[in-house]
Amino acid sequence: MRYALISDIHANLQALDAVLADIDGRGDVDAIFHAGDLVGYSSSPNAVVDRLRERAIFGVAGNYDSTVAADYKHCGCKSESARQEELANVSYEYTRRTVTRETKRFLAGLPFSLDLRPLGGHSSGPRLLIVHGTPTLNTLYWTEDRSNDFCLKMAATLSMVAGDAIAFGHTHKPWHRAVEGIHFINAGSVGRPKDGDWRAGYVLLTLGDTAPHAEFVRVEYDIEMAVTGVRAAGLPEEFAELLRTGGTSKVVSGA
Repeated sequence: MRYALISDIHANLQALDAVLADIDGRGDVDAIFHAGDLVGYSSSPNAVVDRLRERAIFGVAGNYDSTVAADYKHCGCKSESARQEELANVSYEYTRRTVTRETKRFLAGLPFSLDLRPLGGHSSGPRLLIVHGTPTLNTLYWTEDRSNDFCLKMAATLSMVAGDAIAFGHTHKPWHRAVEGIHFINAGSVGRPKDGDWRAGYVLLTLGDTAPHAEFVRVEYDIEMAVTGVRAAGLPEEFAELLRTGGTSKVVSGA
């Protein structure tokens, strides 16, 4: 099976549509799944959710999705300064104010994890597990500098074995590592990359009779239209700067 894995769209409809067009143009993708954080920071939370519903693209709840759905006190994002905390709060309040009741109900219905078996449930493997942050919390950051022991500890919570793969997002930075035959794949971000590349990112994952193979893809999109939407919504200019710089601004953070 050949899966397209998308994550951290963060209400950026232009980036999402460009990624979906790229996937459609390939003609060899069997299914698309998302790893959460559909809303927040950009101007189109309802349109993004509507697009995923139209396309029947299933996935899991990111921290932003679950906190908005539950009317939690904050988004569960990590901030490294008082200004970043302020910006995160502005984004969160805008999102809570903007989402429709239908969007909120959809976000509330997203599962914490997905367990996919491309060869069928009658087979012992391989498996693809999709979460947002880690198998224990959708707010915990699984960065590339995490140790192999940490990766194996997370895999053990899911009883994963060699040949399996676990995909996640949350950090907005793509990476892939194999440890003892288990593959760990961060899908990066469609709508809010933080690796210095402004283009929308996603992963093509081949999983089945052979070892998992991950291909990271970047797609250009109409970033100026996304920036216009951010400004029209009255969101901070720093959010537009982050889109243009691929997250290299030191002022803007959080996920």
